[in-house]
Amino acid sequence: MRLRIHHASHYRYTAPVSYGLLQLRQTPKSRAGQQVLGWELKIEGGKVEAEYEDQNANWVQLVSLTPGAEELVITSDGEVEVEDKAGVIGVHRGFAPLWLFRRSTPLTRAGAHVRKLARAAPDASDGDIARLHALAGLVREAIRYEPGWTDVDTRAEDALEAGHGVCQDHAHAFISAARLLGYPARYAGGYLMMNDRVNQDAGHAWAEVHVDRLGWVGFDISNAISPDSRYVRVATGLDYREAAPVSGMRFGAASESLDVSIQVQQQ
Repeated sequence: MRLRIHHASHYRYTAPVSYGLLQLRQTPKSRAGQQVLGWELKIEGGKVEAEYEDQNANWVQLVSLTPGAEELVITSDGEVEVEDKAGVIGVHRGFAPLWLFRRSTPLTRAGAHVRKLARAAPDASDGDIARLHALAGLVREAIRYEPGWTDVDTRAEDALEAGHGVCQDHAHAFISAARLLGYPARYAGGYLMMNDRVNQDAGHAWAEVHVDRLGWVGFDISNAISPDSRYVRVATGLDYREAAPVSGMRFGAASESLDVSIQVQQQ
């Protein structure tokens, strides 16, 4: 399936910003199951200082704000051809070793709630994939999908205790429990073509687990499916912070507001 993507982020600052530096992970790469046919990034109110591949094989662009800027607009447009591989990405790539993805992070650190999930998961007698889908179902039951209650700093334990969250919380809780069960697991972020609308106000998140003889396999906990040809992978990492579409810092006392517009549609 060929997907057309438009992603615009408009930052407004209450006072001129003297200095700011951002990391952008908004450019998908051609990899197993997807071929990038064309991609363009435009920056207004800043410029690209450097580009590089990080430890997770994500493409990163380092953007500086124009001194004195009161607005920053980041626009990505492109086309990606995606193949339905039932969520199977395959062999591990990137500079980070596979064992690293068993490591806990502040957002995925297991506490009593995650340990309870892991204990409730079935054994692997019916295979790893069946076991992981069952775990995904347990996470979905424990965290009701409900926007507005969590943010990018919410931990898996906190989302489980609250009982509601969004796709990021589903992914973090699932990753945490999967690591307790002995699997390397990672966070994946990107785009999803919705069946009922073109316009969206955020990207999408899911999880990937490394399974013997298959390699990395994706699990979209929120939608109870392994990613198919409607999904475009952009970045992966130990958690959201390593795969965030935008991260960085700025100097000054100005506060900011952000408007995001995303369109994903079949060509």
